[in-house]
Amino acid sequence: MSEDLGQLANAVRTTCQQVSRRVRFEANPELAPHHASALFKLMDGPRTPSELAEQERVAAPSMTRTVNCLVERGLASLASNPNDGRSKLVALTDSGRDALEQTVHARDDWMMRRLAGLSEADQEILRAATEVLNRVLDA
Repeated sequence: MSEDLGQLANAVRTTCQQVSRRVRFEANPELAPHHASALFKLMDGPRTPSELAEQERVAAPSMTRTVNCLVERGLASLASNPNDGRSKLVALTDSGRDALEQTVHARDDWMMRRLAGLSEADQEILRAATEVLNRVLDA
């Protein structure tokens, strides 16, 4: 039983990773996945570059490059941090919010096109599997 459970764990994990990667990379070539991910973190409000780096689990210099690119493209803005004069706050701009909406739409559209090719029975299996995966996440 343990070996079967280990194989299932590996299969579910790798399949979820592959689906996530495909939808992130293929759905919207206009916005790099790591840029979209950083922008999604700003949906709840401004963050410091350090907070973004921690949330994204990347080094501070990598996040600085990402933030600079987002600011140059007008997708994010930088402002002084009122709580710490040594740091800046990164905020989502209206253009950034629009880009995220387009990304979400493109990702959903990409997935819907793939799901449309499945039988009704397979779609039902995926509905049930989604419920199970959500329980796994909540456990």
